[in-house]
Amino acid sequence: MTQDTTAPDPVLAGFRASIDNIDAALIHILAERFRITKAVGAYKAEHKLPASDPSREERQIARLRKLAEEANLDPDFGEKFIRFVIDEVIRHHEKAKGEA
Repeated sequence: MTQDTTAPDPVLAGFRASIDNIDAALIHILAERFRITKAVGAYKAEHKLPASDPSREERQIARLRKLAEEANLDPDFGEKFIRFVIDEVIRHHEKAKGEA
């Protein structure tokens, strides 16, 4: 096993600390989003509404692609990310309805 004897790079350490803070914020934001979508899933199950709403999903994706462009984030990446989240939400809604 090799031992790193170089002093930590303070600039890199600062960048990494910022990344760690942002990652923590993302986890908390996702947890809050899923707390709310869990309530939506329960409401949909109670009122016998479909687990997914394709027209809303497409509107959201278009809106978030535009926001990604404005934020200088690759809109394709933004779409992949939000589609992943939406698919997970739908899976939870289907489970709440007993479909999964």
